[in-house]
Amino acid sequence: MKRKLTMKKIVLVDDINFQLLAIAERLKDKYEVYTARSAEEMYGVFEKVMPDLIILDINMPDTDGFEIITKLKANKSFSKIPVIFLTSRRDKSSALKGLSLGAVDYMTKPYSIPALIDCIESHLNPRNREAEKAIILAVDDSPVVLQMIDHALQDYYTVYTLPEPAIVNEVLKKVVPDLFILDYQMPQLTGFDLIPIIRNHPLHKETPIALLTSEATVDNLTIAINLGFCGFLVKPIDETLLREKVSDYLSDFMMRRRVRVLDDI
Repeated sequence: MKRKLTMKKIVLVDDINFQLLAIAERLKDKYEVYTARSAEEMYGVFEKVMPDLIILDINMPDTDGFEIITKLKANKSFSKIPVIFLTSRRDKSSALKGLSLGAVDYMTKPYSIPALIDCIESHLNPRNREAEKAIILAVDDSPVVLQMIDHALQDYYTVYTLPEPAIVNEVLKKVVPDLFILDYQMPQLTGFDLIPIIRNHPLHKETPIALLTSEATVDNLTIAINLGFCGFLVKPIDETLLREKVSDYLSDFMMRRRVRVLDDI
């Protein structure tokens, strides 16, 4: 006997009926799709089925998507369900607000169905979520320090360690970090020397860079601030504190990367 394939359940929430029907029609071959035109209808659907993912509009007559996701995240029964905003609001402030309230992604109308399906799959498939771990490149001439960083972060991020700062450019041809951790004092190049090398790379104009140093003097920290470091890690650093700092440095940057809006908005 063939095993029946269980389809993932998706709830679409949008007050415009033809948009609901259009999206549902395009997704029905891949997912079990339910539709709702209001928050009230959405909760009615929840009485019959617990979805694997919710696609939510922002502009609706009875309440807006921000209020809906706030209530969902405050309810233990629904707080873990991933929510994707699909909306005509194309401003970055709305996107950042939606993500800060707990949405896993933000897409704008008009959209393509392949892009929407890719977005859905990235949050339904555990392998895809694993592949989306933030990438950290730590540069330090001390193997002990690099080992500590790797040990502290490897369960949460994809970590690359580099003891030779002179080959950063070669590494950046193969790896695209979401965060750099640079030692201040190294024999070949200092962390300060690496800044222009990193910033001259087209993909790293705004990538956060943290300074790792045992020489946290006022002069050094002032120079680091002027060069654009996002923060300071003072040696020796506790692993728990390191994880907290890295999470803080990455949060805003990763949020902005997930905003699916046009670059010129």
